[in-house]
Amino acid sequence: MDNLSEPLLVEIIKRIAKTSDRNSLSLVSKQLYTIDAEQRDAIHVGCGLHPATEALASLCSRFPNLWKVVIDYSGWISIHGKQLDNQGLLVLSSHCSSLTDLTLNFCSYIDDSGIGYLAYCKKLRSFRLNFAPAISSRGLLSVAVGCKSLCTFHLVDCMKVGSVEWLEYLGRAGSLEELVVKDCKGISQYDLLKFGRGFMKLKRVEYEINRNYWSSAARDPAYVAHYPYRYDICCENMKELKLAHIVTKPEIGLHFLLGKCRALEKLWLEYVIGLTDNDVIALFQNCGNLRSLSLRLIPLLCHAIYFRTALTDDSLKALALYCPMLQVLELTFTFCSEDYPSEVGFSQEGIVNLVQSCPIRVLMLNGASNFDYEGMKGLSSSRSLETLELVDCMFIGDLGMRSIAHTPNLRNLTLRKSVCVTDNGVSELVHAQNLESLTIIGCHRISLKAVQGAARSVYYSAESEKHESLKGMKMTRSSK
Repeated sequence: MDNLSEPLLVEIIKRIAKTSDRNSLSLVSKQLYTIDAEQRDAIHVGCGLHPATEALASLCSRFPNLWKVVIDYSGWISIHGKQLDNQGLLVLSSHCSSLTDLTLNFCSYIDDSGIGYLAYCKKLRSFRLNFAPAISSRGLLSVAVGCKSLCTFHLVDCMKVGSVEWLEYLGRAGSLEELVVKDCKGISQYDLLKFGRGFMKLKRVEYEINRNYWSSAARDPAYVAHYPYRYDICCENMKELKLAHIVTKPEIGLHFLLGKCRALEKLWLEYVIGLTDNDVIALFQNCGNLRSLSLRLIPLLCHAIYFRTALTDDSLKALALYCPMLQVLELTFTFCSEDYPSEVGFSQEGIVNLVQSCPIRVLMLNGASNFDYEGMKGLSSSRSLETLELVDCMFIGDLGMRSIAHTPNLRNLTLRKSVCVTDNGVSELVHAQNLESLTIIGCHRISLKAVQGAARSVYYSAESEKHESLKGMKMTRSSK
């Protein structure tokens, strides 16, 4: 090792991804120790910091070029010792002059005073805050004001955050490209509108509320009934959008995003109450670059006489017509009864026609209680389909497996809770010998023996099987 040049040693160290391996290598010689210290640009720490502040100070001194730091206390309990507190963030901001990416997970001992020290991190571009019960809007405002280069801001499960001056400030600054707000009960979808002109630069937005979103009392203060109403907000650069667990109405709240994101490539709409065919048709007409779509739907009362998911085949036809680049599709139908297939608003024929019309490589169907052998036969004719995941599709049985086994380019198949598929159906996959990977989870009529040889890589979990040794077994095609 002593005869190797320093550039070559640097290259060797760069190629070692595992932290424990790099730690071991740095102990081989002083030269490697020094080079590793100079090259180490990211650390992930948490419960192992003892004592927390002193240990972090030591790490920052040893690694002077850190630009990415993750402080993660998930799973922390009192016997792990005291968490990193405000003083720890003072150490971080004082020692890491190159810090550009910071994540704080489950840091309960840090409050607004500690967050305020981050204002000294002038190069900070990415800040992720997950479950910080002591941090309020005041602390976030100090970060927004002090860190002028912020491009990414994630706020998850921060219950004390209420007012949104920080959000308004970031919107006026106009530097943010990625904004994620999840499970912050003090921030409504209408509060996000205060981001204003900042939407113009945003490329990715996620907004999700999981607590009592049905009974949300928040109202849009700018809305006036019976008068023309429209947000004059531009979001032409938006490429990824996720809206989950919100109640929306035409032109109110984040609903306005659905008609303005012309550059959209990835879209997640999960349990958005109030969504209609007209909404998504208007969206698809403007999104010719859409490549990935996830729709998660629940049955709602329609016309006061029956329950059905809100979207119908009209949406699928528009998707096929206006989004010719669609490659990844997830359709999840939650709480749709197997006894009432009509609760699924999309027909089996509509789904098959979409898959045959677009170059869909990855398809997930979850809870499609109206999907059976005929649907699988239709999917099998797709030349684009490479990955298929079927979850809780009650009426897909052995005949469906016979069809799907001969899909020209299918390489990855996952079956979860497919109660009608038996060993006979899996034998069709074994005979076809087309699959690279097969995952079987919770399919109680499929045995471990039957899946052997069905793909080059197999994952099998019986879940409710009594024999624990059968769970989570991995095999290759050569397994016996």
